[in-house]
Amino acid sequence: MLRLILRRFTKALLWFAGGSVLLVLIFRVVPPPGTALMVERKVESWFDGEPIDLQRTWKPWDEISDDLKVAVIAGEDQKFSEHWGFDFGAIQAAFAHNERGGTIRGASTLSQQVSKNLFLWSGRSWLRKGLEAWFTGLIEVLWPKQRILEVYLNSVEWDDGVFGAEAAARHHFGVSAKGLSRQQSSLLAAVLPNPRVWSASHPTNYVARRAGWIRQQMSQLGGDSYLVGLNDSRRAPWAQ
Repeated sequence: MLRLILRRFTKALLWFAGGSVLLVLIFRVVPPPGTALMVERKVESWFDGEPIDLQRTWKPWDEISDDLKVAVIAGEDQKFSEHWGFDFGAIQAAFAHNERGGTIRGASTLSQQVSKNLFLWSGRSWLRKGLEAWFTGLIEVLWPKQRILEVYLNSVEWDDGVFGAEAAARHHFGVSAKGLSRQQSSLLAAVLPNPRVWSASHPTNYVARRAGWIRQQMSQLGGDSYLVGLNDSRRAPWAQ
């Protein structure tokens, strides 16, 4: 009986591994039709009895403002071009901070956020973290950095039911994702830690200050030039 259970469990793991690799390969070239987080928000609205209209329009790389691309990197993951999905320095700093108490600090890279939003559910269980690490590794190996950022910008939540750069730009500023200014981009990036509470179009003093800091970081990163050669910016893991 034990041998049968182990055989079936191993078979299930192999099917899962193969299926997830295939799915990630498909999404390398095909725009994901939606995300697990969008499904989660829809289900939540059913249970809450408050209907939600999900807004999302996929836009390819060239139809998204370069300022927004650099802004989210400056605000969320400044080592995005260098790492292979995990910023271990940030993880250690977050552990040290959280052990001291107070507010909980996260250390998720953009790649980890793509994995969680696209494939998984919210929460802090070890199972979800393990699956997040698996999918993060897959997209880092199978997707170029530009694709990871493109999917992130088309999937991230910017208000209740507002997903992706195009919907966010229309919702907050009445412009297209391509037409976002540097200041608008920095405001959108500034609310990402808590997009359902903070507003890019009606920023609090804290959000406005954070947006200003993000603009400074954008300049230090090199502005639009940071995006040049993004896909070729990493060294092999064994060369780190």
